[in-house]
Amino acid sequence: MGSNARRYDTYRSGGGNVNTQRKVTIAVILIVPIFLGFVLALVGQNRQLRVPIHPTGPRIGLVKIADVIYSSDDHVRRLREFFDDPTVRGVIVRVNSPGGAVAPSQEIYAEIKRYRDGGKPLVVSMGNVAASGGYYIASPAHKIFANPGTLTGSIGVILQFPKFQGLMDKLGIEMETIKSGKFKDVANPHRRITAQERALLQGLLDDTHEQFLGDVAVVRPVDIDSLRTIADGRILNGRQAREVGLIDTLGTFQEALAYLRDHLGLPRDVKVVEKRRREPFVYDLIREHFTGLLPFTKAGPRPAGCYFLLQSF
Repeated sequence: MGSNARRYDTYRSGGGNVNTQRKVTIAVILIVPIFLGFVLALVGQNRQLRVPIHPTGPRIGLVKIADVIYSSDDHVRRLREFFDDPTVRGVIVRVNSPGGAVAPSQEIYAEIKRYRDGGKPLVVSMGNVAASGGYYIASPAHKIFANPGTLTGSIGVILQFPKFQGLMDKLGIEMETIKSGKFKDVANPHRRITAQERALLQGLLDDTHEQFLGDVAVVRPVDIDSLRTIADGRILNGRQAREVGLIDTLGTFQEALAYLRDHLGLPRDVKVVEKRRREPFVYDLIREHFTGLLPFTKAGPRPAGCYFLLQSF
């Protein structure tokens, strides 16, 4: 009797495992199609503004410049492709950036100025923020739109570096440096900066700041002396920026697009296309829809160098 009971318990236990496996299998069968449908929906949304294989008729190009500017390569490539494409009658650039590294910002500025000099209309629409380098790259546009609450301005240059000497002194740690010249390890975080080094770095920033002012004054209806009065790093909202001549019009992205479309004499249903580098599907999906939610999608430490950058607090 006891033996039969044990056999029954074993059979019942085995049956329970089978039932569990069946439930898991059914759950997978139900969940996978739902997940794939969700992914396909995102992909469809993701591809709405891609360039067709055989483009026909006039179009408007769209370039999005977002986040901190560390590199200019992709933005310059897209701007150049649109400039050279005769079917693209004009371009709208959506800027949502606090700025970034100086040299990449200058390269994007030069490419946008190429539109101004070449006669192909380019309009900028500022999003939440287009400050410092974000404003700098927008300045050569034929017309700049901003929302009343857009954060812009912040004209200036910043250079920051950490100082670890106090901590190292407490820990009894010393750093030996062998160098070929007195300025070779300027801004070394393991020692105090000298007066000569500070003067050297200040001169570097002042000269870069003058480049910023000069470039903006060339393309905006404001003289450089008037520009100096607000080029002290201060932040302006869209309405304030319009009052001092940094932008042209208060308006949304859709209003900027409508202006460009009407200026070009194009119909309301004109195609708006976005050329982007083809990337792995998973990376594209994560970047477009989940950036900021996952820890590995967030920006890493800022590379060393001078920045046209609005600081976060």
